[in-house]
Amino acid sequence: MILAIDQGTTSTRCILFDRRATVVAVARAEHPQSYPRPGWVEHDAARIWRDTQKLIKRVMASAGIGPAQVAAIGIANQRETVVVWDRKTGVPVAPAIVWQDTRTSELVSALDADFVRERTGLPPATYFSAPKVRWLLDHTPGLRERAEKGEVLFGTMDSWLIWNLTGGKHHLTDVTNASRTMLMDLTTLRWDASLVDVCTIPHAMLPEIRSSSEVYGAADSVLPGVPIAAAMGDQQAALFGQTCFAPGDVKCTYGTGGFLLMNTGATPVRSTHGLLTTVGYRIGNEPVAYALEGSIAIAGSLVQWVRDGLGLIGTASEIETLAGTVADNGGCYIVPAFSGLFAPRWRSEARGVIVGLTSYITKGHLARAVLEATGWQTREVVDAMNADSGLALTALNVDGGMTSDNLLMQIVADVLDVPVVRPMVAETVSLGAAYAAGLAVGYWSDLQDLRNNRHRAGRWLSAMDAGRRAAEYQRWRRAVDCAVLFSS
Repeated sequence: MILAIDQGTTSTRCILFDRRATVVAVARAEHPQSYPRPGWVEHDAARIWRDTQKLIKRVMASAGIGPAQVAAIGIANQRETVVVWDRKTGVPVAPAIVWQDTRTSELVSALDADFVRERTGLPPATYFSAPKVRWLLDHTPGLRERAEKGEVLFGTMDSWLIWNLTGGKHHLTDVTNASRTMLMDLTTLRWDASLVDVCTIPHAMLPEIRSSSEVYGAADSVLPGVPIAAAMGDQQAALFGQTCFAPGDVKCTYGTGGFLLMNTGATPVRSTHGLLTTVGYRIGNEPVAYALEGSIAIAGSLVQWVRDGLGLIGTASEIETLAGTVADNGGCYIVPAFSGLFAPRWRSEARGVIVGLTSYITKGHLARAVLEATGWQTREVVDAMNADSGLALTALNVDGGMTSDNLLMQIVADVLDVPVVRPMVAETVSLGAAYAAGLAVGYWSDLQDLRNNRHRAGRWLSAMDAGRRAAEYQRWRRAVDCAVLFSS
């Protein structure tokens, strides 16, 4: 079997897969979200590592197996979130700064946008890792001096887990995670010395960049002798788990945020419509596969806010039932720019708005507007993706926790006017990490072997009139304009 560790924004999961990509056992634990100031989002990295250890033991016990029955471990992780820790003690020097955090807006605004985009494929944004590391170095007393002496290490969550799993023997990251730091040259797949220097990050802090699928070391601190054989940013792992191996294949993962990736093959496509050019994956020494990406900051977390912040629902799944009590949104639109607007607009200063409130609006209309917000944000990204790639989307492969909401999936199909397809295994982030690890150790033979495991669980077709779709989209875009104007 293959063990996948999926270290996400709100929870960590450990899943065991067999050779047919069937889930054998699952263990999951949520971790707290800390919001110490407006725009700040933090995690306790030490807590996440403790949870990971417990979950590995729990999933192994649930399956009734020992280390000898695990062929390899694959890691998928929340991207851009940064941890800085002491090289000797392994203790984080500060809370992890999460990808949603916007405290680095002043640092970002000072960067040369054209220079950064040319080297990395990314626009300067608070989303990415480098400004977060720079902020920690500037605001943690004595940290810069310690970093220059090589006493502390920086990494995204994959690096943090690999370092701990191997007992501090390996400080590594893979090309997909490195491509999200705003420090890696997109064509050489190496740290760009000029960008590292511009961000004033000591080189001694940086992990070694490796491919997404190869043996990094053994997980001797938890499962002695079991190889760690893959690491991927969670969205690239979902692309791989959806078996989007051909140029033009597109997937969207609906979780805390929404993330669309299109495989563009061995040549990076430079976006002119607000998307990211990023690394899709790299298997061993094979050529890298690039991707276009559109990131939606707030999707499932909007449902969590309705549950926890407003108290309109008791569980996340109730949003579908509540939204189903009305036929439309009643003229109400919600733009959830809690952390600014991501692709394709990239307006970090924007703030969330609710537009079109009248005395007619009920909590059912608000619930439907919540789901439609995810649909319309998806539409904006797809439009940009079609324009950049020169292709027209013919189907959207979906995965993630929100895909259990059938009404949401129908809304997405309606606003895109293309089929929406959900695979049998919804946890494709974990599956992608498992697939990459299994390939590295010969558990699966090749990409076709992986394609043979794919089975469709659901399919939704558009049922919305074209005229209504166009009118609703226009009103949505006006609502987004209000979110930007509100911040002025």
